[in-house]
Amino acid sequence: MISMALILASTMLAGAAATNPLVRIETKLGPIVIELDAKHAPATTTNFLKYVDEKRYSGGRFHRTVTLDNQPDKKVKIEVIQAGVNPKFEKQDWAPIKLERTSVTGLHHLDGTISMARDGADTATSDFFICIGSQPELDFGGKRNPDGQGFAAFGQVKKGMDIVRKIQRSHAKDQSLEPPIEIVSISRVR
Repeated sequence: MISMALILASTMLAGAAATNPLVRIETKLGPIVIELDAKHAPATTTNFLKYVDEKRYSGGRFHRTVTLDNQPDKKVKIEVIQAGVNPKFEKQDWAPIKLERTSVTGLHHLDGTISMARDGADTATSDFFICIGSQPELDFGGKRNPDGQGFAAFGQVKKGMDIVRKIQRSHAKDQSLEPPIEIVSISRVR
């Protein structure tokens, strides 16, 4: 006989899984699976999934790698790879979204965190990045961006950090990957 506590625990786990979408980024170097945090970063997750569902990332690319060695003019150094939509959609981004600050969401830029790229606060559209190692200077109050507002973390790599690191180590001129690493597709797993 199954206990009521076991049924309740299974139901709670199933509910948590249902609220956290999984996406698979298929690259020319291999797959990356990311769990998005819809509960803590709902606007950012919804925005990202809009681009996923419209297949705007199919044919997109990882175009930037930031390593400790290729940012000589920065006092605060970070390590990330950055990606964007298929170039044919670059001029067709939807309106920028409101920044979901890490001070509000409780999420942090840890090894494998996915976050939205931005210039100023409330300017993120489709470009995203994945952290290599812990990057606290990208959180609210961090000093990487002069405004101190940080970036909108919204998920975590579950599989494929070896691919993330392989992309980071790919040939680059300054911070531009040459050639960019193609994103074959990004699709929902759940």
